[in-house]
Amino acid sequence: MAASLEETLISVWQQVMIENARSVKLENRSFPVRLTSRSKLRELDFQFEGHELRGLEQNPKTASRWAQLARQGKKVMQFLQQRHYVAVVVDRKVQFYGDVVFDQKSGS
Repeated sequence: MAASLEETLISVWQQVMIENARSVKLENRSFPVRLTSRSKLRELDFQFEGHELRGLEQNPKTASRWAQLARQGKKVMQFLQQRHYVAVVVDRKVQFYGDVVFDQKSGS
């Protein structure tokens, strides 16, 4: 049975932020984790139901409330679709930024 979007985001967060995985396994696929060039934050591109998403470790050096949590030692990961933030996971809890609607153009 396919996982929900919420379950998938938590799984990605768990593998990257808690298990320090070098690649994330989702269903029968593997997606490599890499470091951003400037800030050396962990990120990965992955697919959910054919739609491209990106998981990005929260930069603790910014001024957002999520960065404040990261500075306090919380494991924070943002999720984007087509450069738009769609959700954040902190302590296995997902918060969506409004309704996540997959644009037909984002599928591969």
